[in-house]
Amino acid sequence: MSETHEATEHRSAARSLLRLWPYVRPVRTRLFSAAFVAIVASCLGLVFPLVLKWMVDGPVADRDPGGVWLGAFVLLVLGIIEAVLFGFRRWLVARPLAGVEAAMRADLYRHLQRLPVAFHDRWPSGQLLSRGTTDLMLLRMFLAFPLTFLLVNATTILAGFIILLMQDWSLGLVLLAPAAPLVILCSLFESRYALVARRAQDQVGDLTTVVEEGVLGIRIIKGFGRHRSQSLAFRALAQRLRATELGKARLLAGIWALIMAIPEMTIGAALVLGTIQVADGELSAGTLVAFLSTALALRWPVESIGFLLAMSQESATATERFFEVMDVREEAEAADAARVKPADASGGGLRFEGVSFRYPDADEDSVPVLARVDLHIRPGETMALVGATGSGKTTLTALVPRLHEVTGGRITLDGEDIALIPRRRLRELVSVAFEEPTLFSASVGENVRMGAGDADEEALLRALDVAQAGFVRDLPQGVRTEVGEQGLSLSGGQRQRLALARAVIGRPRFLVLDDPLSALDVHTEALVEAALRRVLQGTTALVVAHRPSTVLLADRVALISRGRIAAVGTHQELLRSSAEYAWLMSGTETGTASDTDAEAVEESIR
Repeated sequence: MSETHEATEHRSAARSLLRLWPYVRPVRTRLFSAAFVAIVASCLGLVFPLVLKWMVDGPVADRDPGGVWLGAFVLLVLGIIEAVLFGFRRWLVARPLAGVEAAMRADLYRHLQRLPVAFHDRWPSGQLLSRGTTDLMLLRMFLAFPLTFLLVNATTILAGFIILLMQDWSLGLVLLAPAAPLVILCSLFESRYALVARRAQDQVGDLTTVVEEGVLGIRIIKGFGRHRSQSLAFRALAQRLRATELGKARLLAGIWALIMAIPEMTIGAALVLGTIQVADGELSAGTLVAFLSTALALRWPVESIGFLLAMSQESATATERFFEVMDVREEAEAADAARVKPADASGGGLRFEGVSFRYPDADEDSVPVLARVDLHIRPGETMALVGATGSGKTTLTALVPRLHEVTGGRITLDGEDIALIPRRRLRELVSVAFEEPTLFSASVGENVRMGAGDADEEALLRALDVAQAGFVRDLPQGVRTEVGEQGLSLSGGQRQRLALARAVIGRPRFLVLDDPLSALDVHTEALVEAALRRVLQGTTALVVAHRPSTVLLADRVALISRGRIAAVGTHQELLRSSAEYAWLMSGTETGTASDTDAEAVEESIR
């Protein structure tokens, strides 16, 4: 993943950071106020040398203790004011910037929910997680400190050099001499640091992915004794990240050393020249003290340039990573009207018309997963979809709720093209249950009610009864029991039954079930099938089936082979007319199933 991103075109840090403006705009008043307060506080530090000049040339030279105490009091008051102003600046930015971070995180999460399934298939979850946590934290820190102090330090340096030139223009020019070399060094540093910073942040995402997979797959790791190999893989990635971070540290150390050394040398040169001028009577001692004090006050604004540039570059990279996700187009709400056929009033139920599908990342000349699929499920009919592994069953079912978009043809619900149905309404009409049941870190009731948010307690209990999920009553807090991450505190069969309850709780008009009973024992399966028959009586359903017992739920069966519908008929008709179907139901060699085999299969599942 990181290698791919490094190959992308690099924008300037300023252009990348400007994309944050829509999020910063609502709090711009407080940010600008904080910057103004910080500038005032920083410029107050430049008043200290002027007070010192007055004290040295005045009360100290005149041996006036009262004047010295007055000067000391003024310096104390200025120090207190400066500290209060910096504290006030921090208070101004803390709350609004936390709001900016929260808004960006909320937008990222909302956007992720609306991105196509194909996007989530391509992107590692750790990369997305690092963008929503580490990267946004970097951006909050940038807005709170580097953004303000780049402006504050630039203003302070400008004001300081004006004061220096006013005090003694010749010594001021000595301090200005290294400005051009410093600008060139900072430019070179920024370009090199940008690449290393991007590599490090992408490697953090890769490392996060490994940690997440290790936690979610802990049963597999322990079951196969792979903890050592996983640890070695993690260590290798951690070492890569360590090497990259050390590269960042070397770059930062190098630029910091140069930025500190060059001003120190110029200050030393100015000190020698100034001392000579004082000895020759060309410069007062107070002016030299004020000049050197001003120069020393400018050390931090100048020396912090490398640190601030590094943080700004990391923040620019974080901004690029954030908008890489935000720039991905969300699922379209409606298809192009030019390619959408008008609705057919006579096409009730669920109809596939010349449907073709190829995954977005596939080559255009590759064989499509589905090719010219024509299938009609009549209103209120249950159709079983049967086929060998890899034949396209799951892909076909994923097209109905528009988890993927068809490449060609169309799908209609009661004559209405699903490409023209708003997704919210479509997913109210169509309910799904997948072979791999996914549960969330929530209660049993909350997981089931995801199928119908407005379902009452009676509907919840009815759905649990249909799914034969009576085990819920034995849980510590019944339907309010937390099932834990991924529902791993439950067995596979229990998770599958809750997923089935989620699919039927809303009594949908259209139901898509992808082998929903695969993890159930034969006795529970029989009970679920009996309850499902009642539910399916008023529902148009497409059920992916691998076992003969599940096929018996259906009114008709469709055989899919190599992405095409090979045959449609009742279970008994296909047993006698399709050798492939009889083979799938019986396990005999393909192409050798006989009428006797078909009769044996039919007898075994009665």
